[in-house]
Amino acid sequence: MVFYGDSITARLLYSVYTEAFVTARFPQMRVRFIHSGWGGDRVNGGAGGTIEQRLERDVFAYRPTVVTILLGMNDGSYQPLQPQTLEKYTQGYRHIIELIRKRLPQARITLLKPSPYDDVTRPPDFEGGYDAVQMRLGDVVEQLAKSEHLDVADLHAPALALLNAVRSLPPREAQMLIPDRVHPSEGIHLVMAEALLKAWHAPSMVTAVAINAATGEIVRAVNTSVHDVARGHALSWTQEDHALPMALDKGPETIPLALHYTDVVNALDQQTLQVTGLNSGRYRLQIDDEIIGWFEARELERGINLGPLSTPMARQSLAVQIEAFKHNNLHVASWRMVQDAYKDDHLPGTRAAAEALQTLELHAIELEHNMAQPKAHRYRLATERTITEGQ
Repeated sequence: MVFYGDSITARLLYSVYTEAFVTARFPQMRVRFIHSGWGGDRVNGGAGGTIEQRLERDVFAYRPTVVTILLGMNDGSYQPLQPQTLEKYTQGYRHIIELIRKRLPQARITLLKPSPYDDVTRPPDFEGGYDAVQMRLGDVVEQLAKSEHLDVADLHAPALALLNAVRSLPPREAQMLIPDRVHPSEGIHLVMAEALLKAWHAPSMVTAVAINAATGEIVRAVNTSVHDVARGHALSWTQEDHALPMALDKGPETIPLALHYTDVVNALDQQTLQVTGLNSGRYRLQIDDEIIGWFEARELERGINLGPLSTPMARQSLAVQIEAFKHNNLHVASWRMVQDAYKDDHLPGTRAAAEALQTLELHAIELEHNMAQPKAHRYRLATERTITEGQ
């Protein structure tokens, strides 16, 4: 699978978030992800070469079965839209589709509507604003997808909705979402990844478990195996999931904004636990002897979502995401820092260095895949009284 685009793709954010989701949610599926973004690119190419050169080296060489395309931010030239600009973008984009179909006739192509230029948290640069240009280019993308019978993902609308949602915040906080008006922060990239995954019909459910505490009956177990249920002073069981929750690194300050103002968790990170037949009171949930939280019996009766909580499974998923970043950094080092940087210098060892990095990346991808394999975990649910009595 190849992500093709400009500097927004080159940032390795929405694309890596997507990779980490697929790897963790479908751990038995083997997908190789290539991130081929190049800053400044337009539909006719850019600093990395003409569009023909870019596609040949950075897409076709990998023989992908899936290709996404995100272009448009640079194509409007940061000016009011001119008729010739729109025509050039339309014809250039159509040419890209034709080239891919000719070389990769079986490839599934997903067109991505361009992300916003921030005319929301700051005044527009000119009447109408540059984001209106991005929206018009997005219309072209949608029309092409329809006429060419391709998949399309709207990366613009949910990102713009997030910008509008934070307008009441202090300007510094709101403007963090797209600091330079062009390149989105982690929070915007997260909702862009959500938009792409939803366009691919990604499942919201990680696992779903329901247990009757009064009888020990496993009422529901979806995408997981539940066994060794024990009742007594506490309720405990072993759970072997078939998938991991979505990696949500809450360190970057714009990620909590995205989680608060959007439906990312509801749409992609539902790891539900429901326990019925409980006596009233507060219960402490532990996983592998680690305290996850305290919950009222009525909350557990309704069901809680473990997805966004700090659980061993969530940390494992985040480790998968970290490995995705690491192997992609190796790819960029081989591709951009060695092969491209020294292509005209004929230095001895250049090819060997690039090949060594490529070999290391393959090992890193294997590490990422192995890390995504779910593990068995022991759950324990106990009341305050049981804990006080040391049981």
